[in-house]
Amino acid sequence: MSNDGQTIDHLSGLSAAIVAVGGGGDLDATLAGVLAVGVDVLGPSIGAIFLSDPDRAGLVLAAVHGMPEPAAAGLAADVQDPANPFSQAALGRTTDFAREGVMADGTAFVGAYLPLVVTNAGVDVVLGSIGLGWPAARTLSEAARTLSEAERGFLTALAGLAALAVDRARLSSTAAERSEWFERMAHTDALTGLANERTVSRILELELARAGRQASEVSLALFDVDDFRATNASEGHEIGDDILRQVAAVLAESVRLVDTVGRIGGDEFVLVAPGSAGAMVSRRVLDAMVALPAVAGKAVSVSAGVAIFPADGIDSESLIAAAKAALDRARAAGAGSVAETQPVVEG
Repeated sequence: MSNDGQTIDHLSGLSAAIVAVGGGGDLDATLAGVLAVGVDVLGPSIGAIFLSDPDRAGLVLAAVHGMPEPAAAGLAADVQDPANPFSQAALGRTTDFAREGVMADGTAFVGAYLPLVVTNAGVDVVLGSIGLGWPAARTLSEAARTLSEAERGFLTALAGLAALAVDRARLSSTAAERSEWFERMAHTDALTGLANERTVSRILELELARAGRQASEVSLALFDVDDFRATNASEGHEIGDDILRQVAAVLAESVRLVDTVGRIGGDEFVLVAPGSAGAMVSRRVLDAMVALPAVAGKAVSVSAGVAIFPADGIDSESLIAAAKAALDRARAAGAGSVAETQPVVEG
């Protein structure tokens, strides 16, 4: 029985809270639903749920009841004080069902504060805290709001459901982040962050198919870091990896938005560029390499070979072969050279 004589249906309240948590969806909306159940059953004038921030110290307001925005903002600031009851409930893992307090407008109230706790691998983890408040007795004859054992049990169960919702949402977020990471790793080169050989091959096939339908062109450029093996051997693999990362950064910054750049092995990079601008983009890349710092007193440079579909090849294999032949001529011409395919002279 509540102090106003109304029967409190705790079972229905918990059922409603379970439905709110089981529905999933947005965490803030779920916690607002859990808090609303506590308000409906226990009738507080104010209430809030705070969550620990996994990325930094402190608590973050997740749901609030009975407080205008300025008051809620003030509470969000006050809760950073370790002496604040929300902070004490979370940091100290303590429960207080009858703590007196005063709101910013001077209104006295009695609050109940509980930590949000889940157990992972036998270890209790505090995810935040929940608090509800009722107006304090205004006269000596007026009875102060106290929670019965049943009400305390209900509020404890409510805190457990809120903690479960937070834990599930964070596990889901972690799973999504891991899935995104694996997806990204499947398509990118771990050292440089550029597209990997598998991804470049797929994009090249798609671009060639599109160009074939539209009777347009596709440029393919292969880049090779000049004297990389010698530098890698004399200066060490860490310096070599640093060179590859710097070359990759120049490539990524020099190409157009429609172009794709990737690393296809060792010190070899590739550019897939719709249209016939492959040679122009390649020269832009080589010009930008001048800004890279010298290694062992020697400038870092790349050579490039460019081929164009369909003039130099009608499929990926023939186009790659033509670009490799052009790259060989560029390397023979000297460091930092660009060579395009040479037309076949029929005799």
